[in-house]
Amino acid sequence: MQELHDAPLAPLTTFRLGGPATRLVTATTDDEVVAAVRAADDAGDPLLIIGGGSNLVIGDKGFDGTALRIATRGFELDGTALTLAAGENWSDAVARTVEAGLAGVECLAGIPGSAGATPIQNVGAYGQEVSATITEVVAYDRRAGETVTIPGAQCGFSYRHSRFKAHPDRFVVLRVRFALEDAGGLSAPLKYPETARALGVEAGDRVPAAVARQTVLALRAGKGMVLDPEDHDTWSAGSFFTNPILSEAEHAAFLQRVQDRLGPDVAPPAFPAGDGLIKTSAAWLIDRAGFTKGYGSGPARISTKHTLALTNRGKATTEDLLALAREVRDGVHAAFGVTLVNEPVTVGVSL
Repeated sequence: MQELHDAPLAPLTTFRLGGPATRLVTATTDDEVVAAVRAADDAGDPLLIIGGGSNLVIGDKGFDGTALRIATRGFELDGTALTLAAGENWSDAVARTVEAGLAGVECLAGIPGSAGATPIQNVGAYGQEVSATITEVVAYDRRAGETVTIPGAQCGFSYRHSRFKAHPDRFVVLRVRFALEDAGGLSAPLKYPETARALGVEAGDRVPAAVARQTVLALRAGKGMVLDPEDHDTWSAGSFFTNPILSEAEHAAFLQRVQDRLGPDVAPPAFPAGDGLIKTSAAWLIDRAGFTKGYGSGPARISTKHTLALTNRGKATTEDLLALAREVRDGVHAAFGVTLVNEPVTVGVSL
């Protein structure tokens, strides 16, 4: 276990933003993770958990407490049962499951970050979510002071949400277990229309899992959603805002605003979200509110490849980023009456 003081945190995030931590501890085993968490809790020290840093917005003043970087490793495959240590690189793990001929997470290729973060956000993209394959999450329960195993059905998964996100100061994920599918090297049935179109097949069809993975990687790269140190469009947290989920009444009011602003023939994207709820597209809202690709004149701008990604062009501060995020959020609300919610976790700052 390594310990540093007044340690920079910006290099540990995909935004490359944020000030230093009073203390940075890097843990490489589950026992080290638990020991570091217990030590911080016993001392009453604020604790920040860092995995891949792909979903963090850290304030310019940094973090006054202990930042714990989880660098555990472990990829265990038993038939179709997969166990990942929290510190495993998620995108690399997806590649290994595809190489093993298994299906279930191939469309989650290229998502930056660590395996331990996937259940917290219920990570999803291109028609797949980890909640569909997670069977158990092993976590340290800070309230109970013990390691617990939580079945997938008890994780409270919903759109970009979970029991772990609802109680961010309680659970520290150590291991995640998945049940994948042996489909003879084929993918799971494709659910996302864009993926199916790119492959020239119908939604519900299966294709070779390796082909599905490569297609998703190409789609993500075209939107600046695959990390590349030389491409500032990838100096981001991916999608900065979640897709809004509206009640029927809220959706009706939203449609009226759209028609008043853009004309009666304009139909925004709409997807069933269960229980009478309707999901629409944050990217569509941002673009139609006037925040197009490349928007901005300062060091923080909207990606030139995708309107949903806010980016650091190389010399931005966290305040630069937040100013842009607030401008976009407030502009969308003024135009359409919908309030966008940030997906990344903010540390020492708020939107």
